[in-house]
Amino acid sequence: MITLIGKDLAKEGQEFVFLGPAEACEDCRFKSSCVGNLEKNRKYVINEVKDNEQKCPIHAGEAVVPVEVDRAQIDLLTTSKNIFEGSTFTFNAPDCDETCEFHDLCFPEGLQENDKCIVLKNIGKHRDECKKGYKLNKLTLGFVI
Repeated sequence: MITLIGKDLAKEGQEFVFLGPAEACEDCRFKSSCVGNLEKNRKYVINEVKDNEQKCPIHAGEAVVPVEVDRAQIDLLTTSKNIFEGSTFTFNAPDCDETCEFHDLCFPEGLQENDKCIVLKNIGKHRDECKKGYKLNKLTLGFVI
C-alpha cells in the first residue's frame, strides 16, 4: 500500500508503528493517501521510496514523500507448542503481569489480540528463563489478512 512519510524517515527497510494521525492531519488534502490506509497501532516496513515530495508542516523538514509499505514481520515469544513454520494461528496475549526483559517479545508492538498470524520462522526454544516458568518458543510472524 502507498502512504506518505516524513522525507527524513523515508528509507527502505525502515519500520514504524502508526500511532494515529496528528490533529493537524484532519483538514489536510493528503489525509486519505497519507494516513487513510494505515491502521492505528500497527507496525509497517517501508519497501520502496518514491519521488514526488509534498509539503507537510508536521514532519521535520516540512516535507513528505510517497512510500510503499507492508505490515512488518513481528518476533514473538509464545508458549504455544503445536506451531511450525507455515502454520497459522490466532494470537492471544499470554496470561502474564510480570515486567521483565522479555515483555516486548511476549507483547510486541503491532500485534493485537485475535490477530490471525502465519509463522514465517520458528526460531526454537528460548534459552532464558521466564519469570512465570513458561517454556517459550521464539517465532517470526506475518499476518493473514
